[in-house]
Amino acid sequence: MSTAVLVEAPGEHRLVEHTPRPPGPGEAQVRVHAVGICGSDREVYQGNRPEGYVRYPLTPGHEWSGTVTEVGPGVPASLVGRKVVGEGFRNCQVCDRCHAGETTLCGAGYEETGFTQPGAMAATLTLPARLLHVLPDDCDLTAAALLEPAACIAAAAIKANALPGERVAVVGTGTLGMFAVQFLKAGSPAELLVVGTRRDREQLSRQYGATDFRTKDQELPDDFDVVIETAGSADAARTSAALLRRGGRLVLTGIPAPGAQGLDPTDLVVRQLEVHTVFGAPPDAWAHTVRVFGAGLLDPVPLVTHELPLTEFSQAIELVGAGDPKVGKVLLRP
Repeated sequence: MSTAVLVEAPGEHRLVEHTPRPPGPGEAQVRVHAVGICGSDREVYQGNRPEGYVRYPLTPGHEWSGTVTEVGPGVPASLVGRKVVGEGFRNCQVCDRCHAGETTLCGAGYEETGFTQPGAMAATLTLPARLLHVLPDDCDLTAAALLEPAACIAAAAIKANALPGERVAVVGTGTLGMFAVQFLKAGSPAELLVVGTRRDREQLSRQYGATDFRTKDQELPDDFDVVIETAGSADAARTSAALLRRGGRLVLTGIPAPGAQGLDPTDLVVRQLEVHTVFGAPPDAWAHTVRVFGAGLLDPVPLVTHELPLTEFSQAIELVGAGDPKVGKVLLRP
């Protein structure tokens, strides 16, 4: 019997028998290889995800990799047997934002795999085939399960538009921060500074290409060209802006708790800072991520510290929220 995780309401979950849903027109069915747990999955379980961005009862799981097992009418049969990852946002495809390729801003409202639609914490996942991105046949599917957070950072890297030889920095040393280091390193920066709260991520940061590592309470420079913020803490945006030269470019990806101290508009205007934000990943960022991964420029494996069977969902959720520096990315295996 194959199983799925069902979160019936905040704090309530059970393992249920999973019946694969045959793909309809335009859909594909994927056998899930691995699914990552993100802070937002913990929000779903605890019940503190913003209203309108979750619908119970729910099978979570939006970071996943797998193999196509079956396709519905109108989908190329050549997809069967291919290794894939998939976009989470279920965009309408017909509004102005979708036509512009900005599917995370879809005007039809928010729908996302693992939050309002059934997710990948199950043996199989059936979804629109247009959301799939095909991976190289020889790729590591366990590593590929981390390509969803990587795609969110790819969106940030595209907006940052760091040029070779520029001085770049990353604030935050979680999964997103470590991906930001890898994307920025691939662009040949003159310097790559990582700013974190603890020194335990220094070795991995340097392994990924950082030229300097500092904690936020150390003396920090103020003349960088580009900063990508991934920390999501209350003061991370201010710390990030303070690193920039006049006219520098800032990309915010972290979502702090409501009421966090924001950026000072006077500072933004007087220093002519360019500020971008990212929530999710549009198709171009996904395609870029898959290309970069296929080219061997991303190495997600060192970020994974725990792999547990799907039946250990509650233990995995506890690990993710424990705040233990030894806990990195937690994967579940159906």
